[in-house]
Amino acid sequence: MAIQKKSIEEKSIWEDAHQMLRKAERDGVETAWDRLEQQTPHCSFGEGGICCRICTMGPCRISKKAPLGVCGADADVIVARNFGRFLAGGAAGHSDHGRDCIEAFYAVAHGETEDYQIKDKEKMLRIAAELGVETAGRELLEVAKDLAYEFQESFGTRRETVAFIGRVPEKQRESWKKLGIMPRGVDREITEMMHRTHMGCDNDAANTLLHGARMCLGDGWAGSMIATEISDILFGTPSPRKAQVNLGVLKADQVNLLVHGHNPIVSEKIMEAVNEPEMIALAKEKGAAGINLAGLCCTGNELMMRQGIPMAGNHLMTELAIVTGAVELIVVDYQCIMPSLVQVGNCYHTKMITTADKARFTGAEHVKFAMDNGMEQARKVVRMAIERYPMRNPDRVEIPENPVDIVTGFSNEALLEALGGTITPLVDAIKAGKVRGAVGIVGCNNPKYQHDYCNVNLARELIKKDILVIVTGCVTTAAGKAGLLVPEAIEQAGPGLKEICGALGIPPVIHMGSCVDNARILQLAALLANEIGVAISDLPLAASSPEWYSEKAATIGTYAVASGIYTHLGHPPNITGSPIVTNLALGGLDDLVGACFGIEPDPFKAADMIDERIKLKRKGLGLSE
Repeated sequence: MAIQKKSIEEKSIWEDAHQMLRKAERDGVETAWDRLEQQTPHCSFGEGGICCRICTMGPCRISKKAPLGVCGADADVIVARNFGRFLAGGAAGHSDHGRDCIEAFYAVAHGETEDYQIKDKEKMLRIAAELGVETAGRELLEVAKDLAYEFQESFGTRRETVAFIGRVPEKQRESWKKLGIMPRGVDREITEMMHRTHMGCDNDAANTLLHGARMCLGDGWAGSMIATEISDILFGTPSPRKAQVNLGVLKADQVNLLVHGHNPIVSEKIMEAVNEPEMIALAKEKGAAGINLAGLCCTGNELMMRQGIPMAGNHLMTELAIVTGAVELIVVDYQCIMPSLVQVGNCYHTKMITTADKARFTGAEHVKFAMDNGMEQARKVVRMAIERYPMRNPDRVEIPENPVDIVTGFSNEALLEALGGTITPLVDAIKAGKVRGAVGIVGCNNPKYQHDYCNVNLARELIKKDILVIVTGCVTTAAGKAGLLVPEAIEQAGPGLKEICGALGIPPVIHMGSCVDNARILQLAALLANEIGVAISDLPLAASSPEWYSEKAATIGTYAVASGIYTHLGHPPNITGSPIVTNLALGGLDDLVGACFGIEPDPFKAADMIDERIKLKRKGLGLSE
């Protein structure tokens, strides 16, 4: 029996979403919430992770009547195999993003493109020195060539550790060595996971999951971290700036072009093209007042962090942005892009453009971006958007009002600058109990939840408890729309956090970027641990992904736990069919890596769970409340 149909108000906490959901109903447009109703009830075997399709002796599903698959694998082995491959998908996604960034950086270093340049030379030289690349007396591009090589080596098989392992506190590294989970190379660990989970290989659930931790650490401390650092080098390291968020950022009298996906290599060129005088002149020739560029999801986060480009919405707002009837074109790269955007666009005049060969969509037009044609292709895409403006039906346009102001751009460099150039003031505030701890709230939206209810309420509850909140990805839009990403939000914080953030002039919830930029949070945790002289697992830190849905989110959660950060999830992965895997995730990992997962759908109860963990860690460090 299907679940009971939700009212519009039950689907989302936002008025701009309510307005567009009503319009979608009037216009006969199907959304993710409609399709969720069609897909329920979900398969209980799939939810528990106890169905196996790895070989054609099956598919097999485990039950009391049939406790073993055809090969003899039990529920524990099958769940571990499935979860290992689920994590591999997430690690591959974020790390392949990193590979694309390396290819762009390599092209710049070798003079193969004029469309991309090194914008933060100081950061590039700093990282080169960190990784042992000689910088003194050398030309910038010669250094860049060697640095690109070092980054490439983190994906291979010839070294025993990935490039940024030196950032990990020594105590943590020793723990990883003892457990055999020191990441050696991004591709090596992902490939080994696929091999281990082939029939007839690793049939010990705990062993499989330990390799899963190793693989995810490779993503967090290499694949994602490299993507973040190269993006800063090529496009500029973010610093605090103002922006706006929600569907109200769309303009009724302008060509509206949305960028969606994860890779700034495409979106940065689109931003340059929309600001060219000839493009603006063409838009005016077609009857528009100008060109309005806005972001969705993580590509939107990237542009907002560096350029102040407004954010139209997060994952569950992507269809609703098109429902406004005011979007001429949506250009995508990869990840978290619903195939339904093509169908929703066909209900209006909105065209969808794909740019990556690894992410084509049936019904969309493909305009391939490469290192040597980025600007040319960007101009082509912007012209396509302008040409569609006269096709817009004004009678079908409805744009919600009142975009919300936010402050964005808190890279670690910007945060350290706000602290006076050193992490010490933050450490002192933690020791004094004015900032009792910090929590990274990251991840996605999931239509199984009331949209952004958990994300927003968890952030609000934590700052009341004097816990600093750091957000990335889709949670950014939620926190921004809730008014939490402005300095004035300190009025909602506890007295200690209010004092510290007020003195620094920063919000109690700070935005650190897209989902790959969770690597910034890892680096910040390492800076704190190294300053105090402890492991990350000793710190009063936690992470959370209340409304997650994707493989990448599970991978992020796993590398957070393996790095020593207690991680809350709103619902479990598909592992509950195995007592061994479930118990290891919810407690057993604590004994191994100093952290584990906690599951709680209620954001208020989750805040209390996290608070108890913060208290425990403070007590362990001898810090008072």
